[in-house]
Amino acid sequence: MQELTTLKLIERISTLLRAEQRKKYSALGLQPVHVQTLDYLASCNRFSDTPAAVTDYLGLTKGTVSQTLQVLVRKGLIEKKQDNVDKRIVHLKILKPGSELLKSITPFDVFIKAEEAIANKQFDSISAALYEALVALQSVNGSSSFGQCKNCITFSEENDHYYCLLMQQPLEQADIEKICREYISVTNSGLV
Repeated sequence: MQELTTLKLIERISTLLRAEQRKKYSALGLQPVHVQTLDYLASCNRFSDTPAAVTDYLGLTKGTVSQTLQVLVRKGLIEKKQDNVDKRIVHLKILKPGSELLKSITPFDVFIKAEEAIANKQFDSISAALYEALVALQSVNGSSSFGQCKNCITFSEENDHYYCLLMQQPLEQADIEKICREYISVTNSGLV
């Protein structure tokens, strides 16, 4: 397995943010798609406030969007209105409770803290910046790093023999290239 690629870093950051979304939104009785829809409706113009536009923007099915809109209408967060000229067109409008809810839940605290942790650093590549962002997010969120054994602070190598000091177990060559949930980054250890 190679070093974490840019795509894998983006996917891991996305996974952490989605987990944070689910946690935060479920406490409010919402799912991420509900908040994404509210966010879109708060941002779109009058030509783009239709169910079809929401479907296109979020990349979801008509059925999923239809159910999402029903939930948001039922909760009093949005309203549906027929177009004044073309009665086949339905416009969606975010209501005051929807706007207030949206303002109260964004942005994510963990993302702000992680951004502050890396704001003044210089990076050689996008991968290096994403890696530092991932480490900062994991640290703030208290989640496991899942890094490669060979880059872990507890990895030991002597005469082509590999050993995990944390687990107190020998490692095979193949093990050192794989990711581990017990991984401790050198930058997270306080040594760097």
